[in-house]
Amino acid sequence: MMVMMKTIYDYTYDELKDLLIGLGQKSYRTNQLFFWLYQKHTLEFNMMSDLGLPLISLLEEKYMIDPLTLVKRQQSQDGTVKYLFKLEDGCLIETVLMVYNYGNSVCVSSQVGCNMGCTFCASGLLKKSRNLSLGEMMAQVLYVQRELDNSLARISHVVVMGSGEPFDNYDNVLGFMKTINHDRGLAIGARHITVSTCGIIPRIKQFSLEKTQFNLAISLHASNDTLRSKLMPINQVYPIADLFQALKEYSQVSNRRITFEYILLKGVNDFETNALELSRLIKGMNAYINLIPYNVVDEHGFKAVNMLEAMKFYDKLMKLGVKCTLRQEHGNDIDAACGQLRAKTEGKL
Repeated sequence: MMVMMKTIYDYTYDELKDLLIGLGQKSYRTNQLFFWLYQKHTLEFNMMSDLGLPLISLLEEKYMIDPLTLVKRQQSQDGTVKYLFKLEDGCLIETVLMVYNYGNSVCVSSQVGCNMGCTFCASGLLKKSRNLSLGEMMAQVLYVQRELDNSLARISHVVVMGSGEPFDNYDNVLGFMKTINHDRGLAIGARHITVSTCGIIPRIKQFSLEKTQFNLAISLHASNDTLRSKLMPINQVYPIADLFQALKEYSQVSNRRITFEYILLKGVNDFETNALELSRLIKGMNAYINLIPYNVVDEHGFKAVNMLEAMKFYDKLMKLGVKCTLRQEHGNDIDAACGQLRAKTEGKL
């Protein structure tokens, strides 16, 4: 088994402070190192001029900075950019930059592959081989930010919605979000950071106790147990009634609004009955539904609705009193579906 050198990104602020003190350094070195890593986006320890040569030598001996190598970069006409990265052990992961009128949003992968087995998703074509470390997630964001530095632009939003189930890698994901939110890190506002889960109830309950302002999104994609169990095997473990009970408890504890993600699959979950069922599920909750156009994965056989059909479903929900949005389509002219570029590169598509 390959032994990988640890990246310095793997440490939260408090962990890095403890590490440096353990190495005989003063605690103020933490601020200096965070400045170079997260505000100057520096990739070489020997460029960190105020650390002193002894500490620089020690860091160079024990740690690396960037664990990513760019394999492919695809750019859509709409500005969406998809990156395929290789990690130190040769594993491949994807990251996506999406450009909106409100800012630049980066979608981060949290695992190599995915074990959730959602029948419409390209990520599940390659099973999970391991979790990503905090630093491997951080490196995705910083790679994109260094590209944006060339145009003096800034990442404004981060979503942990790429390949993998984030709550199956809970500690690393939470540490990652706290670091990008830290005022000495990337200082991205907590309400601009979203984590998505397919519905792992114990982790939802744990997340509700974290006392953070991060956003929680739920991959719902169906309005009843029969359909959701066909689309998402996780529903056989955590059915809708149990999931919604946990989410109502989460809302009471956190006082945070929940986003429900709902990919529109033509002739599957886009009927008027689905809209009615959704309205009954969400009635009285501090929540809204984000309707998502489907990026077709040919191997799965699902089809996308057209914009007229999507608007009809949107209008029905709004008339039923359900707050919802219709996500702008991104990356139709590239391998936009989650996990699609990696699966093609690995020969699974």
